[in-house]
Amino acid sequence: MKPQENLNLDNYWLPFTANKNFKANPRLLTSANGMYYKTDDGKDVLDGIAGLWCTNAGHCHPKIVAAVQNQVAELDYATAFNMSHPKAFELAERISALTPDGLDRIFYGNSGSEAVETALKVALAYHASKGEGQRTKFIGREKGYHGVNFGGVSVGGITPNRKSFGPLLPGVDHLPHTWDPNHMAFSKGQPEWGLHLADELEKILMLQDPSTVAAVIIEPVVGSGGVIVPPKGYLERIREICDKHHILLIFDEVITGFGRLGDAFAANRFKVKPDMITMAKGLTSAMIPMSAVAFDNSIYDQLMEGSETPIELFHGYTYSGHPVACAAGIATLDVYEEEGLFENAQKMEPIFEEALHSIKGSNQVIDVRNIGLMGAVHFGSDKIPATELAPKVFQHCYDNDVLVRFSADYLVISPSLIVEPSQIERIAEAIKVAIKSVS
Repeated sequence: MKPQENLNLDNYWLPFTANKNFKANPRLLTSANGMYYKTDDGKDVLDGIAGLWCTNAGHCHPKIVAAVQNQVAELDYATAFNMSHPKAFELAERISALTPDGLDRIFYGNSGSEAVETALKVALAYHASKGEGQRTKFIGREKGYHGVNFGGVSVGGITPNRKSFGPLLPGVDHLPHTWDPNHMAFSKGQPEWGLHLADELEKILMLQDPSTVAAVIIEPVVGSGGVIVPPKGYLERIREICDKHHILLIFDEVITGFGRLGDAFAANRFKVKPDMITMAKGLTSAMIPMSAVAFDNSIYDQLMEGSETPIELFHGYTYSGHPVACAAGIATLDVYEEEGLFENAQKMEPIFEEALHSIKGSNQVIDVRNIGLMGAVHFGSDKIPATELAPKVFQHCYDNDVLVRFSADYLVISPSLIVEPSQIERIAEAIKVAIKSVS
């Protein structure tokens, strides 16, 4: 008898999940180590998605586990307002050493959603402090994902995440997404086509009045929306337009941060410096929930010098800079450095690319996209609807001990930075076999 047969599944409401379907056929994980999960029926499942883009150092890394265990026994919590603890400052310094030059001021939250809310609020506060309180509008992008709080959903561009929740924040517009299979299908890395799509920002600004726009927020590489890689020159052009109109540029690097692209941040890889970077997931390798925002020093300085009250920013969370999360973050950054995990991601990228693109030619596959250790396999609807095919492929892979992720009409693959070539090959082969079996 499987353990789940005695487990009451009624009370827990799962996020982003077809709850009725799940509870009819639950998939339960009971332990993890390295690249593998253990299921409740004793199977070892190869994790091809790093948990949820987040276990960059692999599961249950012993150094991070020990740091958490030691910290929770020494200082479980330090009040976050008007007090702090040494590790919060140590981790902030460590993060600032990885961000682009000049993004040295770090504010902590607990999730990517909270990091985005923090960035949006600080953008408004920054402009108000400069006497430009009319800058209240934001521009996001279609297919963008910026968490699930009201601000993040407002600037996000994934329709199902928005349509049930009313009008959201006013004054938000969206850039078009940059995926066009007619011009960039099966691109490896950055597509050659699509630079002109950045100029859509100028059109939006002329309609909105650029003097009323506070910030543009985009993922350097769209993650949950389907691993949409920026065309060559696209991010550079967005930066130029923001500079021209004195608009802040926010890179949402909750997914791309901490080695996913082989660099500490996508901003480093693409050599484009935003004004803010949101981060989470890989910050602690998901061991303990934590997020942060890195701010350009000029933003921090403006709010420090322009404040009319002793408290310069009326914002924060009970668990900002939580001691256990900070200990996990410091240990995680140690692991990345000591074990060369960013370098391993660089080494694995061409192997990952070749393996994913070997799926080209499989039934109903209309595109494969990749950069770093991020990839997507996109389905068309020739025989069965793509939105039915994707979950069938996911389930077949899982039944054969490989975990991938499906969303709408595509699969997402994002292994931990410790991944080995044989594991990459196994993931790709499982997908090919699954497509052949269910399509």
